[in-house]
Amino acid sequence: MSIEVLLNEFKEIAANPAKQLNDCKAAGKKAIGVLPYFAPEELVYAAGMMPFGIWGSNTKTINRSKEYCATFYCTIAQLALEMLLDGTMDQLDGIITPTICDTLRPMSQNFRVSMGDKMKVIFLAHPQNRAKEYGITFCMKQYGNIRKELEELKGSPISDEAILDAIKVYNKSRAARRKFVKLANEHCDVITPIKRSAVLKASYFMMKDVYTEKLEALNAELEKLPVCNWKGVKVVTSGIICDNPKLLQIFEDNNIAIAADDVAHESRMIRVDAPEEGDPMRALAQQFAMQDYDVLLYDPASEQNRRAEFVAQMVKDSGAQGLVLFMQQFCDPEEMEYPSFKKALDEADIPHIKLGVDQQMRDFGQASTAIQAFADVLSTR
Repeated sequence: MSIEVLLNEFKEIAANPAKQLNDCKAAGKKAIGVLPYFAPEELVYAAGMMPFGIWGSNTKTINRSKEYCATFYCTIAQLALEMLLDGTMDQLDGIITPTICDTLRPMSQNFRVSMGDKMKVIFLAHPQNRAKEYGITFCMKQYGNIRKELEELKGSPISDEAILDAIKVYNKSRAARRKFVKLANEHCDVITPIKRSAVLKASYFMMKDVYTEKLEALNAELEKLPVCNWKGVKVVTSGIICDNPKLLQIFEDNNIAIAADDVAHESRMIRVDAPEEGDPMRALAQQFAMQDYDVLLYDPASEQNRRAEFVAQMVKDSGAQGLVLFMQQFCDPEEMEYPSFKKALDEADIPHIKLGVDQQMRDFGQASTAIQAFADVLSTR
């Protein structure tokens, strides 16, 4: 299958999650909504259900969720609830609500109050001290609660063997996505920012074995191409999510390619694999324990500014000339991190710009001006 055909298929899937949900239900599968982030989707897959990513929406406006949310909650969380309230997600059989940040923690109860009579709402609290043995034990108990809730929906137990098989499927999928990110950098004349985003976003609306098979086919075709001699500039992107095609179009209009990313919705989700042997519940907890370099995760060595230095090194290793930080409005962790983030980038002599974004943005005039000016600066380096 040609690269163009595969890219168009990923584009259609990413742009039409409702169709994917409809197809899932038509096939007789149950579907579980999974909010951001680090939820053990493997358990949903092992139950024979479809994990369905919920990361807000670029096309909806906050209306009904205002009754439940404080105005200073980020739009990702508010629009996730909006889609549940307005019927967009009516076909879901349940949702998993991680509490990874100060907004999602109280929002989990908003979901429970507003949707508890309509679908199963499964609460997930991750440990802060995730690498300690007691943190792993706590995480296993939390994942065990999710397993029990899913078993109730399934009507039968979820075997350890099914979970181990799911771990292997997900590890294979993560490896394929990591490879795609590398190939996208090598072939940025073919994989534009919009197409790159669509390929990665489609993973949230497909069963992972089906998605991985299609992605491996794309990777194989990309590997046949010569590495492009890119005449524009390259950047690394950072933030929670940056999947708006109108915003990414500005990159393409200014001949900017994405060399790599530190985006939660994209590469942060695929950095770490789970062990494929032993107790599968412990393996999933160990996977979370090994997660690192994330603004929402506790870092006992935070005074060393490890995360900022990690991202700065990513820019150097990827061959990018600079970094674009998409900062979610009202995201306190990102705002508090920015001074140390900027310090590390400045010390590494890496140019960057910070763009305040939210999912209700419709006018990208200011962003366009900033990105164009940034491209001009990078082109002189």
